[in-house]
Amino acid sequence: MATDEPIASGVAGRYASALFDLAREENRISEVEEDLGKFQRMYDESADLVRLIRSPVIPADEQSQALILILSRAGVNPLTQNFFKLIARNRRLFAAPDMVRAYRAFAARSRGEVAAEVTSAHPLNDALARDLRDALKASVGKDVRLSTKVDPSLLGGLIVKLGSRMVDTSLRTKLASLKLSLKGGV
Repeated sequence: MATDEPIASGVAGRYASALFDLAREENRISEVEEDLGKFQRMYDESADLVRLIRSPVIPADEQSQALILILSRAGVNPLTQNFFKLIARNRRLFAAPDMVRAYRAFAARSRGEVAAEVTSAHPLNDALARDLRDALKASVGKDVRLSTKVDPSLLGGLIVKLGSRMVDTSLRTKLASLKLSLKGGV
């Protein structure tokens, strides 16, 4: 497995880097990371929030006002709110999920960790998450921070993304592969 996790380049990387530098100056790296996690969870769970952020027809000031209201109610600190105001004003909200991912990579690297995204068909219990973290740590030689999400369409198994590497052991992928091989043999 790759040990050097690439940090996003382009727009998302530049904005995440700027936010990370500011958070480091104010000694709020983990607080901002937690806020971005709140945003990501809301984004993942709300189709309305996705539409608000991705819509090119909603004026930037209206996007900003609505988003700040949502973030305020979620308890997001002013530094993170100001970041979202800036990216709304600059019409870069569409890249917010990539900025969150890039910020998390910067924060993990500053702690000497690598981040792994794990998608499973069912929520991971604590023991399985610990075993997976230990196995990944043995593979890459660094502490691993797991970010988990559930996708019932996988049916079973896991998809693990670590840096630029991905391992897909999902039942959905295995069944698709079997179906393809059966079609080829007929």
